[in-house]
Amino acid sequence: MNTAKNVPELFGSMVFNETVMKERLPKDVYRKLKKTMREGTAIDADVAAVVATAMKDWALSKGATHYTHWFQPLNGISAEKHDSFISPTDDGGVIDACDVVFTSMPAGHAEPVARRCFDAGKLMIDLGADFRLENEADYRQWYGGQYADPALHKEAVYCIPELHRACAHGAKLIANPGCYVTSACLGLAPAVKSGAVDLKTIVIDAKSGATGAGRSLALNTHYAECNEAFAPYKVAAHRHTPEIEQVLGGVAGVPLTVTFVPHLLPANRGIVSTIYSSLAPGFDLARVRALYEDFYRNEAFVRVLPDGAVANIKNIKYSNLCHISLHADTRTGRLIVVSAIDNMVKGAAGQAIQNMNIACGLPEGAGLVLAPPAF
Repeated sequence: MNTAKNVPELFGSMVFNETVMKERLPKDVYRKLKKTMREGTAIDADVAAVVATAMKDWALSKGATHYTHWFQPLNGISAEKHDSFISPTDDGGVIDACDVVFTSMPAGHAEPVARRCFDAGKLMIDLGADFRLENEADYRQWYGGQYADPALHKEAVYCIPELHRACAHGAKLIANPGCYVTSACLGLAPAVKSGAVDLKTIVIDAKSGATGAGRSLALNTHYAECNEAFAPYKVAAHRHTPEIEQVLGGVAGVPLTVTFVPHLLPANRGIVSTIYSSLAPGFDLARVRALYEDFYRNEAFVRVLPDGAVANIKNIKYSNLCHISLHADTRTGRLIVVSAIDNMVKGAAGQAIQNMNIACGLPEGAGLVLAPPAF
C-alpha cells in the first residue's frame, strides 16, 4: 500500500491513547497520570519517565523505526504533547507526503535525502553537519569525508536567523547551525561586525550539558563519569571550530581564526560561552553595549542583559532564547561576552523551526513562544 496516498486514513489510527496507557502502564503510574490530567497539576518526573518508556516500547511493537514529537499549543502557557512515527520508504513516499523534512543524521548521510527533497520541491532543514561548511576542504579535514553531490551544496543556505535571515526566505535546503556555533557567534557578531575587538585575540571558552553529545554511548557522558566532574574535551580539535570561523569571518568581512575550547558540564542541557577578546582603540564597555543593543533591538529571541547581570543557562532552559551579558576587564583592556542558550532548542530544534518559519513565510516565532511544562 502506498502510504503517501492514504495519509487521511492512516492519521490517528495508532495512538498512545488512554486505553493503550491503561493496558501498558503500571497501575500506580496510570492512577497518578490520571490524577495529573484531571487536576491539571505538574506531572511527576518519575511518572513521566515511565510513560515515555512505555510509549517507546509500544511504538516499537507497532514497527516504528523513526519518531518525532511536538507540542500542540492549548493556550499561551500549556501545551499538549503528540508523537508521530514514520517508516521511510525507498520510493520517497514519505517525502512526497511532507511539506517540510527535518533531518538529523551523522555526517555523510544527509545528502541522498536532501537530493530527493530538493528534486521533489520540498523544504529540507538539516540539523547535521553535511551542508554547514562552504569549503569542501574544511569538511574533509574536520569530518573525514567529501561531498558526494557538490551541485547540491551550491543550493544550500546556512542560517543563523539573526545573522542570515535574508538567505532563508524561499530557500529549499537550509543548513541548521551547530549549537556551540550559535552561542559563540550570536555572542560575538556585533563586536566583530563593528570592529570593536581585535580579531586576532578571540578566545571562546564554552560549556555544554551532556545532551550536546547526542544519544550515542560515550564514556565521558556516562553518569558516573560526568556527575560531579568538569573538564574540557576535544581541545583545539572540535568540529565546530571551522564553522565558527566561517560565520564570524563572514560577519567581519575578512578571514579569521579563533581559539575554541569546549567543556562538558554535569548538567542535562544548556550552553554557556564565555568569550574573551581585546577591545579595539576607542571602544569601551558603554560603547560596546550600545552597539549590541542596537544590533539586536528587533530580535525576539536575543536578549542583551542589563549592566551587572550575567547570562545563566537556568534562565533560558527549554526556550529559544539567547541571553548575552557584557563585561569589561579594564585592567587588561579585554571585552568579556557571556552567551547562554539551550543547546536543544536555540542550538538545534528551536532554531530549525525558526528557519522553517522564515523559509515558509510564517511568523518567525510560530511554535516557539510557548512555555511547555516538561520535555
